[in-house]
This record gives sequence, C-alpha cells and structure tokens, in this order.
Amino acid sequence: MSLDPNQSVPTGGPLSRFADTLRSDTVGGFLLIGAAVLALVWINSPFGGAYEDLRAITFGPASLHLDLSLETWAADGLLAVFFFVVGNELKQEFVHGELRNPRRAMLPIVAAVCGMVVPAAIYAAINATSPDTVQGWGIPMATDIAFAVAILAVVGRGLPPALRTFLLTLAIVDDLGAVVVIAVFYTSGINFLALLAAAAGLVLFWYLQRGKGLAAKLNASALPNWIVYVPLALVVWGLVHESGVHATIAGVAMGLLMRTTKLPGEAHDPSHGVEHVLRPWSAGLALPIFAFFSAGVVFDGVGEVLTDTAAMGIIAGLVVGKVVGIAGGSWLTTKLTRAELNPSLKWIDIVGMSQLAGIGFTVSLLITELSFADSPEHLAHAKTGVLLASLVATVLAAVVLGARSRHYRRLMRATAPTETAGE
Repeated sequence: MSLDPNQSVPTGGPLSRFADTLRSDTVGGFLLIGAAVLALVWINSPFGGAYEDLRAITFGPASLHLDLSLETWAADGLLAVFFFVVGNELKQEFVHGELRNPRRAMLPIVAAVCGMVVPAAIYAAINATSPDTVQGWGIPMATDIAFAVAILAVVGRGLPPALRTFLLTLAIVDDLGAVVVIAVFYTSGINFLALLAAAAGLVLFWYLQRGKGLAAKLNASALPNWIVYVPLALVVWGLVHESGVHATIAGVAMGLLMRTTKLPGEAHDPSHGVEHVLRPWSAGLALPIFAFFSAGVVFDGVGEVLTDTAAMGIIAGLVVGKVVGIAGGSWLTTKLTRAELNPSLKWIDIVGMSQLAGIGFTVSLLITELSFADSPEHLAHAKTGVLLASLVATVLAAVVLGARSRHYRRLMRATAPTETAGE
C-alpha cells in the first residue's frame, strides 16, 4: 500500500486490466458468493472434516496473542482490508458526495439503529419465557456488510448509486453498534490500555497525512510512504485486536481518517490513491477468502431448528425485524424530522435494501458462539437459524431489487433517445 499522493496511477498492461476487472463490485460479488457456496458444499459433504481441519490451522506469534486460526485471520485480518476500503469510501461520500447533506446522512444512521433494536426486541419477545436462550438477543442485530454489498452488486446493477451508499453507511453503523454490544454484553473485559494505544496510533495515522511538520518531512523524503504507513496500520490493528474489540474496527477507523483533499503539488489525494491500489486486493483476495472460511456452517435438522425458540427468534429478527426496523424507521424519521430520502430512490428500494440487511453471517455467528458457548444443541440450531435467515433474506432481496433494477434500466433506455435528441 502506498499513501504517496504524487504516485501516478498505473494504466495499461494485462495486470492493470485484471486489477480494473477486480475493482468491479459485480466481479467481486461473484467471487465472494462462489467462495461461500464452495464452503457450504464442502462442510456439508462427507469431506467436511477436512474443511474443519483446514480452517482450524493456527499460526502467528503467540507472544503477541496472535497465534490465530485461518478462520480468525480471515475474519479479523483480511476483512479489515475490506473495512478500510469501505470506511475510506464513506469518508469520500461524507466530504464530497451524497452524505455531505446532513439531512440525508441522518437517515441511514437512524435506520441502522432501528435495524438493530427491532430485531433484538423480536428475538427477546419470542424467547422471553426461555431463560436458556434469551441471552442470544444480540444475534439478529448484525448485518454482514461484505455479503450484503456483494449481493447488491450482483442483483442490482441498474439501481441508483445512492442505494449502495445508504447500505454502506447503514452497515458500518450497524457493525459499530454490534461491536459495542459484544464489548458490553458478551465480553468478560476490555483491555483499555491497548485500546488507548490504538487510539494514539490512529491520531498519528491522521496527523501524518496533514502535510505539516513531521508529515511534510516524510512526504518530502525519498522514503516510500508505505514503509511508514503499513507498519503503523499493522500496529494499530494488533492493538485493537489485543483490546478485545473486533479488529476490523481498526480498518473502519483508518478508512474514515483518510485525507480526501489534495495539498498543493499533489497529483491526487491519498484517499483515492490508496483505494485504487487496495480495492482489487479487497475484492479479489480478502473477501473471497473471508467468505470461504466464514460460510462453512453445517446444516442441522431443519425440523429441530424450527422448534427451537433461539433459531426462530434469529430468523424472525433477521428476516422480519430488519425490514420493519430499517424501512419503517427510515420512513418515520422522514415524517418526524427534517431527514430526507435521496430523490433518486423510492421507498420500495429501501424495503429491498432492508431485506438485504437481513444477511447476518459473520458477526451474527460470532455472537452466537458467545451466547451459547455452554449449550451445544442451541448453538447448532442458532447457527443454522442464521444461515437459513440469511438465505431467505438474500432470496427476498434478490426478487425485490432485481425487479427494481430492471425498472431503472427500462427508464434509462426510455430516456436515452430523448437526451440524445436534445443534444
């Protein structure tokens, strides 16, 4: 990774064309979905034990508490790259794009909060009389941003870009909320010293991009900037991991701290330069590997799952609660406040996107593990519930968003001749 703003963006050549292909959300989406399907087939085949052995392989420096399994490295390490790219993209939107308007930025943020509260309430209501399962109320709160964005790219190629921005903002806030829930309700303790050190690293990361003092000397030197920034990013990530907070938050934080404006003499700002370099790695490597190691869930007996209140609470929370919370919360917000929906979007688009937010997976499965660590039967049923809910949410979202995508493409075809004639 280079943060050198004067580095030219490479063009031409087969490697460059391949990288450009990977920058497409659609291509990245197909790679992620393909990897997830491969994992599901493998884990539920007679050779499922080999898959479990593979993702359980552990490596890393034990002295730094980083002797992690391949599954954990994918979920905490590689996924942090994706979160950095997403955080960086959101920063661009907040500074230069759709989210510059506070009345529009407020809507996905409120929607995210409603989309966490309503599913949790539905789960708690279904499990209110079951003391063995009620602690899983946090499971349906989370949206898997990687899978949601991938599905949106595949089924919604004609949809307005504002819908993707809405989903990214909502999912980031959702993930931050889920991390807070895990830290407060599902973690025995937080290492505040490590968290404070990580915050200091983030301040340094922000300062070095400002172009003053030490930062100016760094930019003026012959030393490649990545020699400074990559080790700093790794240290920040390691400190966040050590703190007990989900390590992907380090990626979000650094992405949101990127500078999106050019200084005098710069060819382009660091934000766009780094995105150009990292997006192919994120879409072509980080996300497919993450999907492969996280999607391996064994199908438990569906009949037994449907009689377990934990699984039913998860399914109802993700499939119904997300739509009611996000779409309903957004609509109420526009009626009760000055928040507004982007004019290019319709409420049916938000409904389809809300269904997409019902894809739980990674964080939902993490909270499932924490909730039912001492109850293997409920754990198996809850994991299957997360998987079934995510599949149902995907199908429903694909139907709605696919239809909306075709609608928008027809509109584009209908207006194209008029625009050409006007020119």
